[in-house]
Amino acid sequence: MPFWAQVREIARKDLVIEIRTAEVLLMTVPFAAAALVLIPFAIGTDAPLLAELGPGLFWIVVLLFGVLVILRKSAVDEGPQQDLVRLLGIDPAARFTGSTVATSLLVLLFEVALLPILIALYNPDLGGWWWMAAVLPLVAAGLGLLGSLTGGVTASLGTRTSLTPLLIVPLALPLLVGATQAVESLQLGRSILPWLVLLAAVDLALAVSGVLAARPLEEVTT
Repeated sequence: MPFWAQVREIARKDLVIEIRTAEVLLMTVPFAAAALVLIPFAIGTDAPLLAELGPGLFWIVVLLFGVLVILRKSAVDEGPQQDLVRLLGIDPAARFTGSTVATSLLVLLFEVALLPILIALYNPDLGGWWWMAAVLPLVAAGLGLLGSLTGGVTASLGTRTSLTPLLIVPLALPLLVGATQAVESLQLGRSILPWLVLLAAVDLALAVSGVLAARPLEEVTT
């Protein structure tokens, strides 16, 4: 089977499982939405302050609750699912890429679902926010790549559930900085291209690292 056909099948498998369970839509999104609702009670209801802090809080919630999306996706790949993929002779790089595509799409769905809540509760300045059409996918791709890469590392150590968040959160800091600074630049009327380049560079570095490490990591776990 060609490489990209393998990628498509791996991504389709993961997305079909999510469609059947709907855990991202029914569990993770409501809890993240509740976090966005409760934060104003802690910091006050001053409208200018909420408008200023809202975008940054949005990205923090995306990062923290996005880890739950990644952990759920990682749990699906354990045990029989992992053994079956190996028996089918799927290229480890194709498996990494397909898993990344599926996870990135789930994180992007998660981001898009939270965006209306951010706008309704925090009323941020929406000038230039059409750039979010570039920022959201870049952040989602970065988190998806991190999830697949750290999932492979922790699977080789046998500590997937406990160690994965500890690896993802610090490694995701460049994504958090790039996303928050991009939104701040939009609010100040500055160019966000440097921050888009940062996000794209982080994604590219993670993609290359993941593809190169896919086979060695799989050999360690067998």
